Amino acid sequence: METPAAPLPKDERERHILDNLTVIRDKLLLLKRDRTKYIRTQDVMELYDQLVGQVKELNEIRKGEHRENRLDKVLESCFQLVSLFFMTIGRTTEVPAAYALTSTIKRLMDHLTEAGLFSPKDLDSIAGTLSKLDGILRNDETSPHSPFLVELLAHREELCKSMLANLRKRLDELDLPLQAVYERLISIMRSMSLANTKSKFSTNEVQKLQGKLKEIEATIVDGGKFRDAEGNELRGSDVVSDLLRRCLLWSETVLERKGEIPEAFVDQYNTLTGIRNELEKISITQAWSLRETDLYDFQRELDKIDEARVDGNWLDQDGKPAELYVQRTLLYLIRRSYGYIYYLMMSSEPVSEALLPIYNQLQTLKRCLIEVKSSGGLSSVRELYPYSMKLNSIDNLRVDGKFIVGNDVPEGQGSVSELLAECFDLSYELKVAVEELEEGGNNSSDQQTAA
Repeated sequence: METPAAPLPKDERERHILDNLTVIRDKLLLLKRDRTKYIRTQDVMELYDQLVGQVKELNEIRKGEHRENRLDKVLESCFQLVSLFFMTIGRTTEVPAAYALTSTIKRLMDHLTEAGLFSPKDLDSIAGTLSKLDGILRNDETSPHSPFLVELLAHREELCKSMLANLRKRLDELDLPLQAVYERLISIMRSMSLANTKSKFSTNEVQKLQGKLKEIEATIVDGGKFRDAEGNELRGSDVVSDLLRRCLLWSETVLERKGEIPEAFVDQYNTLTGIRNELEKISITQAWSLRETDLYDFQRELDKIDEARVDGNWLDQDGKPAELYVQRTLLYLIRRSYGYIYYLMMSSEPVSEALLPIYNQLQTLKRCLIEVKSSGGLSSVRELYPYSMKLNSIDNLRVDGKFIVGNDVPEGQGSVSELLAECFDLSYELKVAVEELEEGGNNSSDQQTAA
């Protein structure tokens, strides 16, 4: 796997650690690529312990001194992989699992800050995730991990919180009615960017979005001012007016270019649309198809393209920067892809991939039983038989109350057992309800017969 260019360590001891880290990273990559068997907790923990051992040696050498060389790049790759492995084996609430998530949040925050285009929903989602990370770091006292990792995550979290606070300030400068207009403009801008990157460009779709912009424009009075019912200028009027102007200009540009990318940047565009489309597909079927470690390859490719920018833009072979249309299009695809990665990480279940087939079946059963209950229940006990048979077949897979895969007891036993119990409870409630219904019907028939 490519590692971003960086100088080799000058210290011979660091070079030795670099060699060891390279071996650990390669073992992690081999384990990630092996689809012939489930990833086992013991295999991950063995490599994680080796990684922590190397970090301890590195800390003793550097003694708090900050350096940046190839060792740090390989170390980052190792932690990123280990983090995704922790998600894959179901240990999603432990510190190592949070590493990859903080990396993605930092990317998202950088892009939101750079673009200056974000909605309250964006900020609320990230704030909620940072709050969960707080809990993970606090709970680490009961299952301590590498102090280096805990300190690194705490620093990243504080940095993201600071960036989040700055973005919130910018929204707070808008009066409440304008915040709603601002959010609508952001939504329209993103919809236009999506239409601009579809395989088949739809002029009609973009024109409809442009029409929505003109509806908002019609509410402006006195040369670009938003006012309340009493005629007072709303706070933040200039900010929203400027965003509206940008949206209208973008709509004209998109309609003019119709998704056509210059030859010099077609390769980056095709790579990014391919990543975006693949992540979108995974996000729809993630419960059945995602192995969290797969996200590593997407991240590496995105990071590589994102970090190839010079002063915020890409250069062609002659060193000329991409025009604004190309820059915005590529940045949209990168940000959208990071957004999907963030969503997939947040959707990771606290269950090992070895138990995911059972867990997903129970999730489906639960949804079916809830739907049956909310739509009026069953008309006879016989209709409950397929659900009962499936639940009993899953329950019978347990040995001494645990689900065994091979000779292993995978992570997530509590989550699967809890879900199984919920399904049995729902099944019992439906059974009681239908029996009461049948009993009521029988009593009514007996009364009619007696009459």
